[in-house]
Amino acid sequence: MRFDVLTLFPDMFRAVLGDSIIGRAEKAGLIELNFIDIRNFTKNKHRKVDDTPYSGGGGMLMQAQPVFDAYMSVAGGLSYKPYTIFMSPQGSVFSQDKAIELSRYNHIILLCGHYEGIDQRVLDEIVDAEISLGDFVMTGGEIPAMAVIDTVSRLIPGVLANDGSFQNESHFQGLLEHPQYTKPQVWHDKAVPEVLLSGNHRMIDKWKHEQSLLTTLKKRPDMLEKAWLTVEDTDFIARQKENGYEN
Repeated sequence: MRFDVLTLFPDMFRAVLGDSIIGRAEKAGLIELNFIDIRNFTKNKHRKVDDTPYSGGGGMLMQAQPVFDAYMSVAGGLSYKPYTIFMSPQGSVFSQDKAIELSRYNHIILLCGHYEGIDQRVLDEIVDAEISLGDFVMTGGEIPAMAVIDTVSRLIPGVLANDGSFQNESHFQGLLEHPQYTKPQVWHDKAVPEVLLSGNHRMIDKWKHEQSLLTTLKKRPDMLEKAWLTVEDTDFIARQKENGYEN
């Protein structure tokens, strides 16, 4: 899978994504990461990419021309249009479901805004979707773009040591992940739950699933409305609520 990032700060990405799982995945050829400096496509000697908005007010706006030319340096000549995302506080909130959807694309371009935004005309011409990390405003789209690359890359076959491991993580099935434990067996007088030492995989799987339901009920009860629940799950949750677990 290929990611091209259009940004004013390409060095930020190598510092964060060059190590650990994502860095190893790139070295293994499982993903391709390209960071394109929008300033390289300006037509003035000062590499200026912004100007005052016609609407007035404070702040500066990124101009259409350098953004478009940076985009065409990637998309020009291709037989297809790469799926292009503008990282924007006006976009739909990023989620695990969206990450799964994006993982099915072979080529994604991420556009990172800065200052007060980008000239709407170039957004209308090249952007397929706008994505936000949440209902808050950041100084630029670089950190949100890194989050998208990290989250989507983990879903690419071969990136994780165990391709199925992400299916047990928080949010994958609409639930939070169950508690986990490692050695020693007893720490600060607290023991690992006995079921995890039993070797009974059916009971362990049942415990994990019930703990995911309990954790979600306690920490994010709003998620249960959209989670993939069976009749047994809803009965289990109802019993926990009767016992006052959510409190």
